[in-house]
Amino acid sequence: MGLNSILKIFTPASTVFFELFEKISENVAKSGALLKQVVTEPDYDKRNTLVKALEDVEHDSDELTHNVFTELSRNFITPFDREDIHALAAALDDIVDFTYSAAKKINFYRVNPNDTGIQKMAELIEQGSQHVKTTVGELRDMKKIRLITEALVKINSIENQADDVFDMSIEKLFDSDIDAKELIKRRDIYQVMELVTDKCEDAGNVIESIIIKYA
Repeated sequence: MGLNSILKIFTPASTVFFELFEKISENVAKSGALLKQVVTEPDYDKRNTLVKALEDVEHDSDELTHNVFTELSRNFITPFDREDIHALAAALDDIVDFTYSAAKKINFYRVNPNDTGIQKMAELIEQGSQHVKTTVGELRDMKKIRLITEALVKINSIENQADDVFDMSIEKLFDSDIDAKELIKRRDIYQVMELVTDKCEDAGNVIESIIIKYA
């Protein structure tokens, strides 16, 4: 057996994991953009169409994530630790899942999204999801460490901002004369949206761990 054949056997699981991660990260960014459109669309039916589009993205991400786990069971050698691959796939999928959940709740509860807290949260989610896509896209060769690091810092900052927006929104909500049902609906939406930024940070933490180990 020639040297090239031997090296091919021990080459990290082709590029399949990077391709799958990049596709999921594209869905992460797409879901963030769609959520932003949902909260800026005043018409319920048009919002519903956007929510359906987001559902399609969520289903696609579920399938891609399943493919990652399937490839893990097939490949003995992987680009980086199996635990990190599993954790990153799960974190990215969670971002899309909870983004879809937030959009779905807005229309399910028939809440008017023209709300300062909801609007600001959606902006932060859109920004965070784009930064997640940036970091994942650089994992293939890890040549732009500064770019990755800067994006990771921004993801962390966005999560902190989202915490502040959540706290202020809840305080404002309880200080208002809104009825109890509406209060519960809006609080639920705030919580899910804040959770999306937590999941972005989770993905960032996994990526940071990978960079420390392999860059």
